[in-house]
Amino acid sequence: MHGTPHIVSDVMTHTVASIGRRANFKEIVQLMEQWRVSALPVLEGEGRVIGVVSEADLLPKEEFRDRDPDRFTQLQRLSDLAKAGAVTAEELMTDPAVTVRANATLAQAARIMAHAKVKRLPVVDDVGLLEGVVSRGDLLKVFLRDDEEIAEEVRREVVSYLFHAPLSPIRVQVQDGVVTLAGRVRDTSLVPVAARLVRAVEGVVDVEFELTGPSEQQVR
Repeated sequence: MHGTPHIVSDVMTHTVASIGRRANFKEIVQLMEQWRVSALPVLEGEGRVIGVVSEADLLPKEEFRDRDPDRFTQLQRLSDLAKAGAVTAEELMTDPAVTVRANATLAQAARIMAHAKVKRLPVVDDVGLLEGVVSRGDLLKVFLRDDEEIAEEVRREVVSYLFHAPLSPIRVQVQDGVVTLAGRVRDTSLVPVAARLVRAVEGVVDVEFELTGPSEQQVR
């Protein structure tokens, strides 16, 4: 197998809005609106990421603006109540920041996002300096791959790898990211393996099989 998966640097945004730890609440909201983003990395020094301020960090100020929390809320949501009274990025930010490296695969970035329940990840270098930002939308760009490009990769990286001498040519068709493999193969036990390999090809939405094994005459 020779396919190379896309990595974060292939899809990330290099020009990034960011803030310092002393940025005030209104500045943060204005910058989010201006850049149309839901989170901003907080930097210090030469550009090292020390935290992230997201919309979720800002909302408690509005939520608790016109009411005093009851005792239960005070006990259960101490962090949110603290942010409701915060006025600077340093007080609002979530730290340490959840980040990703530029050479991480898109699958690795997606797992980090899912685990941390965030929509955007700052991309940092070896010493934590900001290089860019990758969003959920960036990770989905692989599904914009052309169907024929996907088909060619499946032929090259899966079919030729698993089915060296098929009993009939293996036809690979891709429609809207759904891959169909059809033909006659010598060993149908390889079909589940093929399914895993095809699904690993970036841009594949699903895979269907119309593969059959040898006829009785061919077995003899």
